[in-house]
Amino acid sequence: MIIEGAHVVTVSGDEYPDGHVVVEGNRITAVGPGPAARTGGEPVVDGRGCLLTPGFVNTHHHLYQWVTRGLAVDSTLFEWLTTLYPVWAGIDEHAVHTGATGALARLALTGCTTSTDHHYVFPREGGDLLGAEIAAASDVGLRFHPTRGSMDLGRRDGGLPPDGVVEDRDAILAASADAVRRWHDPSPDAMVRIALAPCSPFSVTGELMRFSAELARELGVRLHTHLAETSDEEDFCRERFGCSPLDYVEGLGWTGEDVWFAHAVHLDDAAVKKIGATGTGVAHCPSSNARLGAGIARTRDLRDAGAVVGLGVDGAASNEASSLLEEVRHAVLFARAVGGPTALTVRDALELATLGGAGALGRAGEIGSLEVGKLADLALWRLDGLAHADVADPVAALVLSSPPPLQLLLVNGRPVVERDRVLTVDTDTVARDCAAVHRTLLEKAS
Repeated sequence: MIIEGAHVVTVSGDEYPDGHVVVEGNRITAVGPGPAARTGGEPVVDGRGCLLTPGFVNTHHHLYQWVTRGLAVDSTLFEWLTTLYPVWAGIDEHAVHTGATGALARLALTGCTTSTDHHYVFPREGGDLLGAEIAAASDVGLRFHPTRGSMDLGRRDGGLPPDGVVEDRDAILAASADAVRRWHDPSPDAMVRIALAPCSPFSVTGELMRFSAELARELGVRLHTHLAETSDEEDFCRERFGCSPLDYVEGLGWTGEDVWFAHAVHLDDAAVKKIGATGTGVAHCPSSNARLGAGIARTRDLRDAGAVVGLGVDGAASNEASSLLEEVRHAVLFARAVGGPTALTVRDALELATLGGAGALGRAGEIGSLEVGKLADLALWRLDGLAHADVADPVAALVLSSPPPLQLLLVNGRPVVERDRVLTVDTDTVARDCAAVHRTLLEKAS
């Protein structure tokens, strides 16, 4: 396939106002200015009036929450969790597959080609929940990095989650090893990779954090958790452990290039420096942090310190839009709101959504930029309509203006979206199924 005539932003440093990208199989084989060399017979996509970017990488999500959106909309994080845990206790394979399908289809429509998922709620009668969401990602056609999450610190032991949704530590570790054995693909063009992800300092014991880190490194997979999301978490760690959230998890082996944290909002200067110095990654989730009143992450400072920063939608129930393109815009606006007009450029934000996210997942050599040899994950945005045609800078049109139509989304060289329509699943049917599951979960919780 040849895409030509578009404004091509490689993110790796080059831009071509009238450029081309050539895809053969699942790889990019040419990128450059002007028309592409042709051998005859290859399909050609007319990119005139469009912006071509790498596909977006979503570094933090809770897909099952797609079917529990719109609840506790004016609550703090801890209040929101307390309200939602009883509802989530009713999820099963059908609910998770349905919710994940809806959430991933929506992500695709907003330019996402790779998504993580932090799934940590495993009701005892729920079935194979991780397998259900992996099947959903295959149905939609996105590259997928699910994490085997966990909670072992219930209310009776001083944690936040109800005792009915926490698991035994040994069972968690066995399930984590089994998830890696069943699904993790370390190959360079992998569509599925697994990470281990104990939930948070207020829902997981220190023993589970330490053992999970040891197991992940033994198995050669990455580590993920929530960290420093709210001031409540800071207070919890100071009271319970006598230190900050980052100092606490660092003592358990949780910093380094194989670790990425979700949120990292409440960090002092020493913590920012430490995250950068250790090469630890951060999933910046501006919309969810604003929705829950958690604060604004120090994105500019983290990047300057050397941290690898990507973007995340976060849970669909704390971000009802679940639009990765919206996160790009909000990353710029929120950074500038606290740091001034130079705190983050529009191209910085595009890098966060692409190469930054790829780096947080350990895949910067495979995805995240338009370069020869990389996987063919890309998004073609139409910018010649009323909302965007007279915006001088096409990257600014994408980042700061209203969301443009998505002309084409390729994942691993395969079309997943064309002309703002998902090709792989019937979104009308998925929407009806999601509404039905939402009603069922609320009835079960009442």
